Order: sequence, then C-alpha cells, then structure tokens
Amino acid sequence: MDKRNKIIYWIVTVFLSVGMLAGGIQQMLQIGGYNEIITKLHYPLYVLSILGIWKILGVIAILIPKFPLLKEWAYAGFFFAMSGAAISHFAVGQSFTEAIPALILLLVTVLSWYFRPSDRRIISKNN
Repeated sequence: MDKRNKIIYWIVTVFLSVGMLAGGIQQMLQIGGYNEIITKLHYPLYVLSILGIWKILGVIAILIPKFPLLKEWAYAGFFFAMSGAAISHFAVGQSFTEAIPALILLLVTVLSWYFRPSDRRIISKNN
C-alpha cells in the first residue's frame, strides 16, 4: 500500500508541478493568452505577475526535501489559487469548460497533498 501511495504521489505531484510551473512562467511573463483570460475575469493584469511568481515558488517548495510547514503553505496557496480561479469563471457567467483547467489542477493539488509521504508531512506532537 505504501509503495502504491508513493507512486500515486509522484505521478500527481509531477503533473501538478509541470502545470503550475508552466502556468506560473506564462503568468509571470504575461504570455500564452493569460492577459485575455484575466481581463475577461475582470482582474487587473498585475495579478498575473503576482500569481506567476507565487506558483513558481510553490513548485519549488513542494519539490525540495524537508520543510513540511512550507509545503503545507504551498499546497494551501495552490488550493486557494485554483479554487478561486474556478469560482471566478463561474462568477462572471463563463461555461463549465472554461473552469476545467483550474478544476483539474485543484483536484491534482488535493491528491498530491493527500498522498504525500510521511517525511513530507508536519508531525504533530500529539501523535
């Protein structure tokens, strides 16, 4: 079971990392159609640069060994960014298909967090 969970973790974490890194770079540089997306969602363009930098830093935090508290913050940031993106699409009346990329990355974020190995978790003193 532990081996299966570790395989699941690394598959979804690599997918998450590639998705967040690619999106983060494009957002930071404001390329790849993100200007149009963010404008349709009624956000200012500078939000892209902020999100892009945070996503890149989040990928680094999740992939480096140790620092479990930092990983928790990165997962939380990814969760808030992707759930916020999906909700933003719905709030402006866009179709479900517009929110699918955000929902996929949201699901992958939760799966990566759930299946993370014990050495990547915060150890509670109560346990």
